Amino acid sequence: MAIAKAERLMNLALCLLGTRRPLSKRELRESVEAYLEAGSDDSFNRMFERDKDDLRELGLVIETVESLDGEIGYLARRDSNRLPPITLDAEEAAALGLAAKVWQQARLAGAASGALQKLRAAGLPEDVDPYEPHSALEPRIPVHEVAFEPLMLACRDRRPVVFDYRKANAAQPEARLVEPWALECWRGHWYLAGFDRDRGAERVFRLSRITGKVRSRGARFTVPVPDVVTVRETVASWAGETADRSALIRLRAGAGYPLRAKATRARELGDGWDELEIPYGHGLDAWLVEFGPDVVVLEPAELRADVVDRLRAVAKG
Repeated sequence: MAIAKAERLMNLALCLLGTRRPLSKRELRESVEAYLEAGSDDSFNRMFERDKDDLRELGLVIETVESLDGEIGYLARRDSNRLPPITLDAEEAAALGLAAKVWQQARLAGAASGALQKLRAAGLPEDVDPYEPHSALEPRIPVHEVAFEPLMLACRDRRPVVFDYRKANAAQPEARLVEPWALECWRGHWYLAGFDRDRGAERVFRLSRITGKVRSRGARFTVPVPDVVTVRETVASWAGETADRSALIRLRAGAGYPLRAKATRARELGDGWDELEIPYGHGLDAWLVEFGPDVVVLEPAELRADVVDRLRAVAKG
């Protein structure tokens, strides 16, 4: 269905761009094959109005013109839909190249490369190589989770989704119905922030804990989507970025360098162990579990209990 709609939108856009005079609904219906298959005039009118709105949302400038006899016609003038010349200096081109490099290991690598090729065709300086291999910066955002692409599209299209999610302290996954807001990468892991309909509150989900397929639902969003900054703060908070206390842990010598970078105090204990004081916020228990036997929580007791519960859940499979 998505391919059929894309083809219909493309055909309508070509008709509107290719005419020198406004075309009526009747003429457009005769020119676009998919419209000929519409069962009734009402079906065609609804389809046409949706398609017209979708094209305008994508950026196509469609003019509505009324003729002398009162008939309404539509066209998209080429001069109104032509981008101005694009000029980039070396620094701007380097920034775009750096952004494209970020996605070279992800599913968006093809789209990033294609975008740069279009920019070069539009005037990107020939002496600037966006993929300069000798750059000291080699950013990467790995995306291994199969849920990333369908969730990315659902966030873009504002479509609710259903997926099975296994919490770190649960033995079995459970179904979640979510209105997806945004995807965020934090400490090498991808998170989805959105509104959980069953729980009636915003939640954050780690993509690596999503099992099975992500299935979209046609129902509209029921909750307003927060602005991007608010969503990012929510992701950071649920993933453990916001800390209001301190925790004391034992860490095996030579291990856990991300924990050492966060430590506010550290001392050697001997026998191959160090003692660290680290910020303690929501999500720290899930992060500590990732280090397995290299970490032992000393205090607070509630954090130690949470880590033990998560380890037991993992052991149960």
